[in-house]
Amino acid sequence: MISRRLELTTFSIVAADLEKGDWGVAVASKFIAVGALVPWARAKVGAIATQAWANILFGPEGLRLLEQGLSAKDVLDRLLMNDDMREHRQVGIVDWKGEVAAWTGSQCFSWAGHVIGEHYVALGNILKGPEVVEAMARAFEITKGELVDKLLAALEAGDNAGGDRRGKQSAAILVVREKGGYGGYTDRYVDLRVDDHREPVRELKRIFRIWDLTLLTREDPNDIVRLEDVAEKIQLALRKLGYYKGEVTGKLNEETLKALEEWMLINNFENKMRKDGYIWGSIYRYLLDLAEIH
Repeated sequence: MISRRLELTTFSIVAADLEKGDWGVAVASKFIAVGALVPWARAKVGAIATQAWANILFGPEGLRLLEQGLSAKDVLDRLLMNDDMREHRQVGIVDWKGEVAAWTGSQCFSWAGHVIGEHYVALGNILKGPEVVEAMARAFEITKGELVDKLLAALEAGDNAGGDRRGKQSAAILVVREKGGYGGYTDRYVDLRVDDHREPVRELKRIFRIWDLTLLTREDPNDIVRLEDVAEKIQLALRKLGYYKGEVTGKLNEETLKALEEWMLINNFENKMRKDGYIWGSIYRYLLDLAEIH
């Protein structure tokens, strides 16, 4: 018999960016390691969130059906057809065409519901109220950038609107893109989890910032900083972090450049290193934040 203690109290958003070829899910919950259970996605196939009294098999089975060419609505109907617990389930699906289907069973714990928009659905159960999914929808629609940026903004908006009324524990984001993973070997463009934390959404954003700096290549070509103009702050930061041993002169010298290179290599930022006298603004700001220099 299923215990009510296993209710996946969750708010999530499932979405697609057809232009970029991205599908993804962002989710947060008062539940341990929600990222191990709720989000499912496959590049050029679709994305699924299965929650409430979740049937985890809806994830892999739903993706299998989507891969056969069934629409999101047809897949949802198939999943629920013979499920005696369907009134306790909550499911969101976006298919390979960006079409959306969602289900919130009548027995999901209040507040429970969903909002469907163009290529996305925001859904949740045991929430503070409908304002949670409404805030997620608004944030998703107005946020600029890639799908990952829009999903994170939506998750943060839901969290700020009250989120899971039982509290906070875990969060996750999964975004797939064909050959978008490390080295092009997988489709996992972004795959991050915070399994147990007091502020899981905030922590997820922090971890994504490092993932972005380390593994993604999407810098704004105009967001660069001339090293000679910020030599003093770089020396201060590197000295505080233990990489630079010289005097803080504000003059760019070989010792400073070597210390900066060492810091970047140790932090796996070698794909962001430049040889033209500039540093990416994102890397520069991260260095200052790490050293707590403002």
